[in-house]
Amino acid sequence: MLPFPELQTKRLRLRELDASDAPAIFKIYSNSSAMPFFGTDPINSLAEAEKTIAKFSGWRSLPNPGIRWGLEEKSTGRLIGSCGLFAWNRAWHRCTTGYELEFSARGQGFMNEALRVALCWGFTEMQLNRIDAQIHPGNHASLRLAEKLGFRREGCLRQAGYWGGEFRDLLQFGLLRTDWSAVENGTGIAAG
Repeated sequence: MLPFPELQTKRLRLRELDASDAPAIFKIYSNSSAMPFFGTDPINSLAEAEKTIAKFSGWRSLPNPGIRWGLEEKSTGRLIGSCGLFAWNRAWHRCTTGYELEFSARGQGFMNEALRVALCWGFTEMQLNRIDAQIHPGNHASLRLAEKLGFRREGCLRQAGYWGGEFRDLLQFGLLRTDWSAVENGTGIAAG
């Protein structure tokens, strides 16, 4: 099983989720107005929140493993969201990212801060060359964040997702190691 790496930023502790986080996960994943962007239907109980946490924990033992960090605000100790790197194809040096924040934590730069350290860890420790992101076309905040982090839009995956009783298009983004190096070095996005 992939060991769990705890990460730190100025305002956040990226840590393993556990059963005590079920109320916070329930608050995030039961928000029906946000769920159209998460790629899943809203959850309806603490038991479903506990299953979500167990699913994230189980990622580490999959053949193509992953990590899902809980985002704990250092100043309050409050869990405000999660982010992760999953579906790790070691042979191809590639994985996918996903993330979400509690409604009250949005617009404050928390996810930018969390993803910067998570992406850096992925490129360094997982020796990734590419990180994918599939983003709902209506999730404007996530689209802006991906572009700010150096992800490039590569196309539209038509009806690639299914939740809420309908098929949904997703925009495909990719971040290469060279793109990330250019962002981290402050030189912009590498030409490609």
